[in-house]
Amino acid sequence: MSTRERRDRSNESDRFLSQLFHKAIQDLGEAELGKEIALAAVGGYGRGELSPGSDLDILFIHSGRVSSEKLKALVNEVLYPLWDTKSVDHSVRTRSETRDAATSDLRVATGLLDIRLITGNADLVANVQSDALELWRKNAQENLQDLHKSLQERHTRAGELAYLLEPDLKEARGGLRDIQALRAIALSGAVTVPLEKISWAESTLNNVRESLHIASGRGKDRLLFQEQDKVAQLLKYADADAMMGDVARAARSVDYLLDYTWHTLEHKGKDGLGRILKRPRVATVAKNVSASNREIVIDPFTSLNDDPVVGLRAAATAAQLGLPLSLDTCTELSEALKKGEGVLSNPWPREARELLITLIGAGEAMVGIFEILDQEEIIFHWIPEWMSVRSLPQRNALHRHTVDRHMVETAVHAAALTRKVQRPDLLLFAALFHDIGKGTQEDHSERGVRLIEPIAQRIGFDAKDIEVLKNLVLHHLLLSSTATRRDLDDPATIASVVSVIPDVNTLELLHALSIADGEATGSAGWSEWKATLVNDLVQRVKGAMAGAEVAQQPEVSLEQIAQAEKGVLRVTLEEHSSGYAVEVISPDKPGLLSIVAGVFNISRLDVKSARTKTLGNSAVMYWIVTPEPHAPEITDTKLHELIAAALVDSKDVEEKLFARAAAYASIPTIPVPDPEVEIFTDAATDATVIEVRSHDRPGLLFRIGAAITQSKIDIRSAIVTTLGAEAIDTLYVTELTGGPLSTERANEVASHLKQALK
Repeated sequence: MSTRERRDRSNESDRFLSQLFHKAIQDLGEAELGKEIALAAVGGYGRGELSPGSDLDILFIHSGRVSSEKLKALVNEVLYPLWDTKSVDHSVRTRSETRDAATSDLRVATGLLDIRLITGNADLVANVQSDALELWRKNAQENLQDLHKSLQERHTRAGELAYLLEPDLKEARGGLRDIQALRAIALSGAVTVPLEKISWAESTLNNVRESLHIASGRGKDRLLFQEQDKVAQLLKYADADAMMGDVARAARSVDYLLDYTWHTLEHKGKDGLGRILKRPRVATVAKNVSASNREIVIDPFTSLNDDPVVGLRAAATAAQLGLPLSLDTCTELSEALKKGEGVLSNPWPREARELLITLIGAGEAMVGIFEILDQEEIIFHWIPEWMSVRSLPQRNALHRHTVDRHMVETAVHAAALTRKVQRPDLLLFAALFHDIGKGTQEDHSERGVRLIEPIAQRIGFDAKDIEVLKNLVLHHLLLSSTATRRDLDDPATIASVVSVIPDVNTLELLHALSIADGEATGSAGWSEWKATLVNDLVQRVKGAMAGAEVAQQPEVSLEQIAQAEKGVLRVTLEEHSSGYAVEVISPDKPGLLSIVAGVFNISRLDVKSARTKTLGNSAVMYWIVTPEPHAPEITDTKLHELIAAALVDSKDVEEKLFARAAAYASIPTIPVPDPEVEIFTDAATDATVIEVRSHDRPGLLFRIGAAITQSKIDIRSAIVTTLGAEAIDTLYVTELTGGPLSTERANEVASHLKQALK
């Protein structure tokens, strides 16, 4: 089974048809007919890609000077011997009739792009071939719109080849018809299509299809489950799983290139508002990363050795903006990594870990980005372990995706649950790697624990976090299996879960992971009934555990206490791995947190974390900030001036913040869950704890601080943490006169915060 065999089969059919053609002319006693008629191959036969069960797609082209009787007689003479042995699809047309048919019928138009002379008048075929290409290019805009619509309809009908248990190798998304669509797009001249990227995929799918025809003895293209072992044996695969893994990989390559090609066509030469531009508009969106032609690109001349994190930064930025990564950028990045350029340190720098979490947390928008990282083999340089599950099939009715795609889909569902847990970064990471142990005879959860530890260490998680991740991978099926197989009223059932889950926060992470894993599996693996049982189990286990933990108020040093007692502003700035560490000790006043956060924002400094505590009439603040691209140089003197001025009058800061917010509103974004505000009335003796979980965005902390100030309550201390693209802000608040908030008052503040963050 090879391209050569398919070509030989086509050549054999050419010889047979040519013999029939010339014999028909001889039998009719019309030697001149050969000058007025040509026999041509179109479609797959025209490309020389005949499988044993393929149709012979042929076209009789005549000059129009042959009588209908003679023409009919010749066609019948050629076709009659074929009907018992071959499936033939034929047409009889003049050059002008062929042009008309190609103009009105998309299938005819695309079939003619592969027209090839078998025998007869070569000029007739050459003219039709020239007409077909001219018409295709002349009407490219309309033709490609029709082609796109037909593909969408076919994909809806036939499904995704990569993830079907019994796929149609020709019709399904990512199949052989899509490869021909890509060839047609390339021939239109509308956009360059790098067809060499799918040469292996095309050969693989054609080989499997050819073997299927041989194994089944029929010219069908649907690869049924019971025939997969036979086909795999013919192709000398170790087993059907190995073959289906290659089929999935091939289909994903085709689908990826097709998606990218359509995106390029839709946005070619346009900015985000659909306006035609003579030059692509380029906008800086992150350090060494820009948006151009509705794609994310790594800036030219960026050195990967100087900025090894730039690839992850580009991927995370693309996912968060809902834009694709440039194919050229990915190709260049892949080639550089293969040469050993831009290798990440072990462990990764903190920025790299945060960017990976930002990418994973983008929800549906991350799927396309992760796919291009896979297709260009970039992800394997960052996470070599991913190769072992690449396109690994799960040939059972429960799962609808390959192992790697299932884990990506689990991460997508987990992104919608990040407000439900204390550590969204651990949830997202565990979701992406929970099945990393699959692919051997060993229990995949136990093998996954051994694999997740070195991965997490390399990416930069600390020992405590790694233990949580190991627990999540080991027990990711625990809640579902226990809830559906054990008696929840039996204390021993609850005790069995409590014995392996160390705390409520881990339980919440495991609950969210169970939901995401189930939803990604599909309706066969998750239902409302199952969700209810799992939730019931979790509530019972929670009742047997201590309450959820909240971030503890920060400690302060004796030196900070002494400085706070002076009641004067002091700002110190130091270099930090994430940018700068800034200590601010200031006289306290309503809105202080909001004011300082606002100064950082207008200074183009992203807040990564903060710890603040009120001491008497002063406040001690410790901030970690990262400069945005092209941010002005910052010094402690300059920050001191800005904060001091804002403490006197914050109106200028507010105006600049609103202007920045308006500018950001024009940048594309992705759907994210609504912010969540949770109240803990018994987590502190002298204050009420308010926890805000939200998607990070410019001015977020300013909005939170402003809402608290408007609610006329005081912030005793605050803990601000950014994990990837998620922000968790824990505020210890009191009434202005001191003391915690009443339940009614706390709910009122929570409602005000939710409204302010919409």
